[in-house]
Amino acid sequence: MVLDVLKEQIVEILNVDKNEITEKTTFIGDLCADSLDVYQIIVGVEDALDISLEGEDVETIQNVGEAVLLIEKVMANK
Repeated sequence: MVLDVLKEQIVEILNVDKNEITEKTTFIGDLCADSLDVYQIIVGVEDALDISLEGEDVETIQNVGEAVLLIEKVMANK
């Protein structure tokens, strides 16, 4: 579920093919996202899942899998 929500936001913001996104896909290297793109993706995920992610945690995210783990951790502590 978290991966699907994240993929939806990535597709919407970056206009990439959903099937090309895996947990190993990097935001900057593979998706050519900049920091504003990542911020918009995270805000979309926060809104969709009714959660709030800490800025310093978000800054450490390199790939989709790391984002999923962080989101799942926040949801578990909600």
